[in-house]
Amino acid sequence: MNLHNNPDNANAYTRRAFLQSSTLLASAALTVPAFIQSSAWAMPKAEAGLSSIAGVNEDNILVIVQLSGGNDGLNTVVPYRDDAYYRLRPGIGLKADNLHILSKNGSKGSSDLAFNKALTGFRELYDEGQCAVIQGVGYPNPNRSHFTSMDIWHTADTNGTGDGWIGKYIDAQCCGYGKGESGRPDGSKEDDSSNSTEPPIAIGREAPLMLTGRSMMPVSFESPDMFEWAGKEFSEKLASNHEQLTNTLYEQADHDHDHDSNNAFLLRTAMDARVSSETIRKAVAAKPLVQYPSSKLSQQLSMIGSMIRAGLKTRVYYASIGSFDTHANQPGSHARLLGQLSSAIRAFQRDLKAQGNDSRVTTMCFSEFGRRVGQNASNGTDHGTAAPMFMFGPKVQGGFHSRHPSLTNLDNGDLKYTADFRSVYAEVLDNWLDTKSRDVLGGSYKHLKVMKT
Repeated sequence: MNLHNNPDNANAYTRRAFLQSSTLLASAALTVPAFIQSSAWAMPKAEAGLSSIAGVNEDNILVIVQLSGGNDGLNTVVPYRDDAYYRLRPGIGLKADNLHILSKNGSKGSSDLAFNKALTGFRELYDEGQCAVIQGVGYPNPNRSHFTSMDIWHTADTNGTGDGWIGKYIDAQCCGYGKGESGRPDGSKEDDSSNSTEPPIAIGREAPLMLTGRSMMPVSFESPDMFEWAGKEFSEKLASNHEQLTNTLYEQADHDHDHDSNNAFLLRTAMDARVSSETIRKAVAAKPLVQYPSSKLSQQLSMIGSMIRAGLKTRVYYASIGSFDTHANQPGSHARLLGQLSSAIRAFQRDLKAQGNDSRVTTMCFSEFGRRVGQNASNGTDHGTAAPMFMFGPKVQGGFHSRHPSLTNLDNGDLKYTADFRSVYAEVLDNWLDTKSRDVLGGSYKHLKVMKT
């Protein structure tokens, strides 16, 4: 029996279906905030939090940064001592004066690779041992479509189908989906929704597939102005009197003897929505402890840093930067994007350190694919396959991991991957988020030992 096809066995499912009813959402417009109207899901209380989950380290935080469009890995981490690199890229190959030549950095270093000179922030973190470069990351039978390949990375499924891998992680923490027929390890049917973790938060117009599961939907917003309680538009007096609102809602909930009813759930949602909206808006409004550069990614990471500093219980945050689809005139635009990425990540890590939260946060950067090894006729690169991933923070093993793909042993002009992206996910799940990766990924993947034990 499937939990999600049997609402009688899962109150969380019926409540989600209830919130997704457009008629009921319309009638609830006075209490449901704008971000719930757009995502059709309620965010648990951010101030008081929910009951902790036994055996789960709820202190670690994962921040995911997506490089949209397909980042050119070969002009990001440059094999500058390989003659094939310059032979295949006579117009866009980067020479020594456009590179950061890296120190050996112990056993994890490489004397044959360099960073694009725009990656000054990465170079600084690398020298501090807080930048891990995972080389040649990809998957079997690579897909060169932006949409399909992104779905594959988001779902951790080479067919690009199913729920997001972070969504499945949230499901495993919330209701144990996948562990038993009913969703519980022992097969019982008791509702586990009270042990839910916080929804992941994405900064952007839409909630990415990666964060979407079955137990709850992620929260997404572009700016604090879009994260305002909708009730304020209809009743300034009610919106300004938090105690009055809370007491009124609690009184109504107490009169409803069926605490699992849709009415009681909506009332609790209204309370949680007001608290969550105020808490996050207040957190994001706080001035960061460091100066961030002026870029969209910096703004996103600044907001994430503020929410972490405010003590929100969210464990996964998501940001993005684009477009890395550099088909023409690549060198200038690619360097500009890498500069924005590097300076934003560096400022974010400084912010976390100033807060005293740097050891709690690991940041991971990925792109849906790399680029072709050879340049095209437009001084750019076309869609390719494997590319490096990056991880940052005091708890990563700084330096290089996996093997750099060969530039001569190619697959029809493309790099052959040397590390499966699900190996990275597995290590993050097992060693950082304290979740059995097999339950989330549907298989076992060898760790690359990027995380410190």
